Amino acid sequence: MRKRVYKQQPEEQGKEKPTVQEDKQNYEERAERSLTEVRNAYLEELVASTSDAIIALDQDFTIQDLNPAAVLALGRPLDEAIGQKCMHVLCCQNLNRMELCGTSSCPLVRVMQDKKSLANEELILGVGPEHEYEVSASVTPVATGKDYAVVFTTRDMSVLKVANRVRSNFISMVSHELRTPLNSVHGFIELILQGHMGALTDEQQIYLGYTQEGVQQLISIVEDILFMTRSDLGQFEVKQQKTQFRSLVRQVIDSMQPQAFKASVELREDIAVDIPLLYADPQKIKQVLNNLVSNAIKFTPPGGTVTVSVHPYNEQFEMITVADTGYGIPVEDHQHIFERFYQSNHSEQSKMGGYGLGLSIARLIVDQHGGTIDFDTTINKGTTFYFTVPLYREQGS
Repeated sequence: MRKRVYKQQPEEQGKEKPTVQEDKQNYEERAERSLTEVRNAYLEELVASTSDAIIALDQDFTIQDLNPAAVLALGRPLDEAIGQKCMHVLCCQNLNRMELCGTSSCPLVRVMQDKKSLANEELILGVGPEHEYEVSASVTPVATGKDYAVVFTTRDMSVLKVANRVRSNFISMVSHELRTPLNSVHGFIELILQGHMGALTDEQQIYLGYTQEGVQQLISIVEDILFMTRSDLGQFEVKQQKTQFRSLVRQVIDSMQPQAFKASVELREDIAVDIPLLYADPQKIKQVLNNLVSNAIKFTPPGGTVTVSVHPYNEQFEMITVADTGYGIPVEDHQHIFERFYQSNHSEQSKMGGYGLGLSIARLIVDQHGGTIDFDTTINKGTTFYFTVPLYREQGS
């Protein structure tokens, strides 16, 4: 029986059969493509179905895409929103209804300048009462080759607004009730220390001094809580006027000298005689300085220094800095430093105490002035907080 010979088909001639390794590689590539397609479809469905509004913008803050939740929240059809500048669609305001678009306080501007994410930024978005809502926003820069894009994610906070208002009203009421007896106690202690109730022994003077210091701390806490609740209720406003900054700094340093003396920390000022006038609320800016200087003293070891200085910033703002030679701020605390009631877990920081409202209040006041606040820090070398305040301009100038 003759052996049958099969001829090779023309298209197969000269073509080598894939090896087992090549077959395996081709299979893995097909599987990877399939998995990527499934993952992309899943992510697309996830973004489309989430209740959080997600908006993608390019580095010029032009809207590139929105998910359905963002379309619904902003009240703009998709084709009308895409290609628009964010200032015409988002119209960001802070909770005190100060417009942020086009200012250095805009969260998008801050993210693109620092290339760092912002989380839990409380804003009011939308145009007109029918499409205006309070949100907690996260803003994230995304590298796209040589350029950057921005992902703006917001969560509607209006559902929690009523509950927060009830809570704020309750806290405000309790704080008011606490303030009156505390002020009475503080006043009577002052009278006793001044000798109006008779001579005191040295030991009595010392213990009454400790008592007065404790009462003053309680009063400060109550005042800070009242400040924050008033802000939450929309009852906080700044009364800007022509302000001589040198006198403010002198008042703050004089009032902080006892705390600095007790901590063995030297207070310094570096302010030129011809510093321009500021357009600010004097009492509110003093509050910012008090909080920053008090913190600096607290976190500076004995023998260190705290320096308040002023520097030109631009044609509209002056920059104020409070620099210390203290412990510095750990990296894990950087993104939380302005959050309310935040307490560091770092051993050197946590043992200093405090209740975590001072920096939140400072940021709120600076924001309300249209400025910005931030910090630079190096562990075991010190921290510098800096904020901007508008310059005073004569009308028509």
